[in-house]
Amino acid sequence: MNKSVLLVLAGAILWGTTGTAQALAPEAASPLVIGALRLLIGGGALFVFISFTGRLKLGTIPKKALLISALAMALYQPFFFIGVDLTGVAIGTVVAICSAPMFAGILEGFFYKKLPDRTWIFSTLLAITGCTLIFQGGGQIVFEPSGMVYALLAGLSFATYTLVSKSLVEQYPSDVVVALIFSTAAIFLLPILFVSDLSWVLEVDGALSVFHLGILATAIAYIVFARGLKGVVASHAVTLALAEPLTAVLLGVFILGESLSVVSFTGLLLIVSGLVILSTQARRRRTQT
Repeated sequence: MNKSVLLVLAGAILWGTTGTAQALAPEAASPLVIGALRLLIGGGALFVFISFTGRLKLGTIPKKALLISALAMALYQPFFFIGVDLTGVAIGTVVAICSAPMFAGILEGFFYKKLPDRTWIFSTLLAITGCTLIFQGGGQIVFEPSGMVYALLAGLSFATYTLVSKSLVEQYPSDVVVALIFSTAAIFLLPILFVSDLSWVLEVDGALSVFHLGILATAIAYIVFARGLKGVVASHAVTLALAEPLTAVLLGVFILGESLSVVSFTGLLLIVSGLVILSTQARRRRTQT
């Protein structure tokens, strides 16, 4: 399998641990605060790292692209959590995660004049259908128009981050790019921390949760994802990122003791099928070149 595809999948798998880590955090932990803290810890750790290694060169990276990427990542956090809060976990997660590949394909076609190929369309539809089946059932679905809009904006934000950050990692070291993007995004979300209760972070479970989210599920995950972006088309990378809900469901079953229905299991198989098809296409392209 293409190394770049493996890196993108590895990043998505690490993101998939987010839900489990959040579930194991103290009850007082707010999703919005967790989102802000993961950016602050992850971005801060990366910023310190590149500063000590002497790789920090602010003047060389285009400020416009950097700010757009950081703003997209910062906006993803509140958009996603507000969407989930208004519509429920099932429909909010499906709309946010599954709309991202479609937005990526649209943006790529509009800005780069690259029309999605049939393999991408087929594999993306398979994965989106699988994602929908995973989250269907298990609670009443609330159709809240404003919540749907927030969830769609979350998908658009992630797609925007992927497309813009890809243009940066193709020209500059991926760890430097990710460090600057997430440090800047963390600054955008700092006001949330100033008005929130952070006492739960001092508890053992709280500290372990936020450090896991900041270091493993953010800093390392996005570095790995960014390195994979160098060799993968942006729209393909967003579809491959659907390995995140796949990982989240498996962790929920094996660690949190959640049940897996026949419908959800079918959804898992569809996601895996879509990812395998897309990964195989990437490997064939690499062989041909």
